[in-house]
Amino acid sequence: MAAKPTEASQIISEVAHAEGGTTKGSKSAQMQSELTKQRNLEETAASVGSKLETAPGSITKEDAQSVHRAESRALHGQQPPSGSISSRAQHEAAVNEGAASTPQTTAPTDPTVQSQMDRQANFEDAASKIGSKVVNEPGNVTKEEADTLHSREHRAFGYTEKGGLASQAQHQVAENQGATTG
Repeated sequence: MAAKPTEASQIISEVAHAEGGTTKGSKSAQMQSELTKQRNLEETAASVGSKLETAPGSITKEDAQSVHRAESRALHGQQPPSGSISSRAQHEAAVNEGAASTPQTTAPTDPTVQSQMDRQANFEDAASKIGSKVVNEPGNVTKEEADTLHSREHRAFGYTEKGGLASQAQHQVAENQGATTG
C-alpha cells in the first residue's frame, strides 16, 4: 500500500507539473529542498529533544552539532537563536564534556576548553554579521568576508559544513564575481 502524499508534497507536485517538471533551481525544487530541510530538523530535534528531556547527561558534542546543522540549514544559514534546541544541546554537551574530563569547577579554567569556546564565539559573531548580509544583501558579500567566515567555521568545528553558511557565502562571492566579469 502506497503512502498517502502530504499536503505539502501534493502542492510541490502540482507546481512541478505546472513548470513542466522539476529542474535544478526551479520553484518546485526549491520547495522540495525547504520541505526536506524542515523534515530533517524535525527528525533530529525529536531525537535530540527526547535525550534532552529523558537523559541530558547523554547529550554528546555530535548530538549538538547534528541538531545545530539541521537548525541552521532550516534557517537558511542563520545561526539558531539563543534558547533554541541546538543551543540547549550545545550547553548540555559542554556540561557533559566538562564533567567527564575535568573535576567540578565553576568556570572553564583549562585553556583548551576556553580556547574552543572563544573560537565558537568568534564563528558565531562572524556568522551573525556576515550571515545577515548573505541573506539580505547577497550582491555585496565580499571575498574577504566569505574567507573570514570559512576560516572561523573551520577553526571552531574542525571542518566546514557542505551547504553551510561559509560555503553559501563563498558561492555568493563566486556568483558576484562571475556577474562582474562575465
